[in-house]
Amino acid sequence: MKKEIHPKYVKCVVRCGCGETWETRSTVPEMKIEICSACHPYFRGGTGKFIDTLGRVDRFTKKFGSDYFAKPGKKAAKPAARG
Repeated sequence: MKKEIHPKYVKCVVRCGCGETWETRSTVPEMKIEICSACHPYFRGGTGKFIDTLGRVDRFTKKFGSDYFAKPGKKAAKPAARG
């Protein structure tokens, strides 16, 4: 292995925007990140709730129907015409 060409592998302090910090190893002594597993909504509390604030999923379901992703040979009957 050639000498003097590889970066140094040192202790690194990772700091999140929420205030969480932890120590790991990296080629840089400090990292600043915006979001971590302590403040991300999916990992908070271990619940993994999906929040649909604008109703996009509901609008998609109304527009294309709930069988949109069904296999081509197994589509349900078409709904009655809307008036």
